[in-house]
Amino acid sequence: MNAFDAVLLGVVLVLVLVVVGAVLVGVRTMRRLSAAPRPEDPAYIAEKDRQEQSLAALRTAADEVNSTIDVAKSAASAARAEAAAAKAEAKAARAEARRVLDDARAEADTVLERAHKQAEADAEQLRTAARRSGEREVAVLAATTREQAAEVERRAARMDERERLHTEEVERLADRERQLTAASAALAARESALAEREQAVAEAEEQRRRELERVAGLTADAARAELIEVIETQAKREAALLVRDIESDARNTAEQRARHIVVDAIQRVASEQTAESVVSVLHLPGDEMKGRIIGREGRNIRAFESVTGVNLIIDDTPEAVLLSCFDPVRREVGRLTLEKLVLDGRIHPHRIEEVYDLARQEVEQLCHRAAEDALVEVGITEIHPELVSLLGRLRYRTSYGQNVLKHLVETAHIAGIMAAELRLDVPTIKRSAFLHDIGKALTHEVEGSHAIIGADLARKYGESEDVVHAIEAHHNEVPPQTIEAVLTQASDACSGGRPGARRESLEAYVKRLERIEEIAAGKLGVEKVFAMQAGREIRVMVKPDDVDDIGAAVLARDVAKQIEEELTYPGQIRVTVVRESRVTEIAR
Repeated sequence: MNAFDAVLLGVVLVLVLVVVGAVLVGVRTMRRLSAAPRPEDPAYIAEKDRQEQSLAALRTAADEVNSTIDVAKSAASAARAEAAAAKAEAKAARAEARRVLDDARAEADTVLERAHKQAEADAEQLRTAARRSGEREVAVLAATTREQAAEVERRAARMDERERLHTEEVERLADRERQLTAASAALAARESALAEREQAVAEAEEQRRRELERVAGLTADAARAELIEVIETQAKREAALLVRDIESDARNTAEQRARHIVVDAIQRVASEQTAESVVSVLHLPGDEMKGRIIGREGRNIRAFESVTGVNLIIDDTPEAVLLSCFDPVRREVGRLTLEKLVLDGRIHPHRIEEVYDLARQEVEQLCHRAAEDALVEVGITEIHPELVSLLGRLRYRTSYGQNVLKHLVETAHIAGIMAAELRLDVPTIKRSAFLHDIGKALTHEVEGSHAIIGADLARKYGESEDVVHAIEAHHNEVPPQTIEAVLTQASDACSGGRPGARRESLEAYVKRLERIEEIAAGKLGVEKVFAMQAGREIRVMVKPDDVDDIGAAVLARDVAKQIEEELTYPGQIRVTVVRESRVTEIAR
C-alpha cells in the first residue's frame, strides 16, 4: 500500500464515522420523540417536525457520503492501476539497469585487462631505461673517480714543489739576514763617521757665521729680520697677484653667469615703452573752439587753470591746445576735463567745476583699474587697498621719460625670471621688485627719497621685512643685506638701463659726464680721463711710473665705487684703466 492509498483510506474512515454519528443522533432523537405522551402539544409537534427535517438532512448527507465513498473507491481503483503500471515500469527499469550494469562490468573487465597489459609493458620499459641510466651513472662515476685520483696526484706534486720552494726561500732568507747584519755593522760605522763630520760642519758653519757677522756688521737676528722683511714683501706681492688672478677668474665666471641670466630675462620680457613728457596736446574740432575756451575776457581759461591746476597754452597751432603740468595725474584730469567740455560745448566756470569732478573720478577709476591689471599681470595677490591706489597713481608718473607703472611690471618680470634661474623665492622677489618704486607716488607730497618713502609705506601696510628692506636698499640709501634686495637692484637696472627705456635732459647729461671725469681725474697718478659711449664707459690713462698693475686694479675699483656712491644714472658705467709703458731710444 502506497501513501496515496493510505490517505484515501483515512478520508473514507472519517466520512463513515461522521455518517454513523449522525445516524445515532437521529435514532436517539426518534426514540425520545416516540416516548413522548402528548402528540397534541404544539411545541412537541414543532420539535418533531424539526427533528424530521434534521433526519432528512442527515439522510441526504449520508447519501452524499455514500456517493463520495464510491468516487473515492473509483479513484482508489485508478490509483491502484497507476501504481501497478508504475511497478511494471520500475521492474522494466531495474531490468534495463541490470543489463547496463552487466555491460559496464564486462567493459570494465576488458579495460582493466588492457590496462594491466599496458602497465606491464610500461614497467618493462622503465626497467630497461633504469638499467641503462644506472650503467651510464656507473660510467660517469668511474670517470669522475679517475679524474679525482689524477687531481690528487697533481696536488701532491704541487705540494712537493711548494715544499722545495719553501726550503729554498728559507735558505735565501738566511743569506739575506747575514747580509743585513753585515750592512747594519757598516751603517753603524758610517753613522759614527757622519756624526763626526756633522760636528765638523757645525763648527765650520759657526766659524763662517762669526766671520759673516764681522764682515757685514750685522748680527744673525738682524740679518734674519731683514731677510724676513724681504721675503714678506715678495710674498705680499705674489699674494696680491694671486688675489688679482682669483678675482679676475671669479669676475669672469660671475660675469658670464650673470650676463646669461640677465640676457635670458630681458629676452623673455619684451615690453613696449613710449616716452612721455610733461605736456599734453588736445586736438579741437576747429579753431573757433579756442575762443569759447578762452571765454569773455579770459574768464573760462582762468577758471579752468584755477580749478584744475593745469596751465592751458593756446597759441597759433591750428586746431590744438597744450596742457602743461609737472603732476601727470593733474594733467590727465585737466585733459579729460577740457575734452569733455569741448564735446559738450557748454564752457563756463560753473560747468568747468562740474566736469572737473567727473573727470577726477574717472581718472581715479582708471588708475585703480590700471593697478589691478598690473597686479594680475605680475601675479601678485593679497595686497593692501591703499597700496593699490598708490600704484594706480603711477600710471601717469614717468621717470626719465619711462612710465613708472610699466617699469614696475617689467622689473617684476625680470626679477622673477632671474630668481627662477637662481632657484630662489620667486613670489617674494617679484613682490619686492614690483613695489620698489611705490614711493614715487608721494615724492611731491612727502619729503625724502622715494626709496625711504616706499619702505615706510610698505612697512605701514603690512609687507614683510624682506620686501621693506629691498625697497629701501634699491638705491643704496641702506646697504643691501639680502638676496631680494640685490636682485631688486639688478632688475631695476636692467629695466631702466636698456636702450630707449629712459632719457634725460641735456643739462643733466652734461653735468653727469663732467662729474664722472672729475672723480677719475682727482685720483693720484691719473694723466688723462675720457668719458665714452654717452657716459656708459670711462677710460682713465695713468702714469706708468706712478701706478703699477696692481695699483691700476685698485684705482679702477675706487673710481667705480665713488661713482656709485655720488651719482645717479641709468644702467651701468664701465671703468677702464689703461697703463702703457713706452721706451724710446734714438739710433745715431
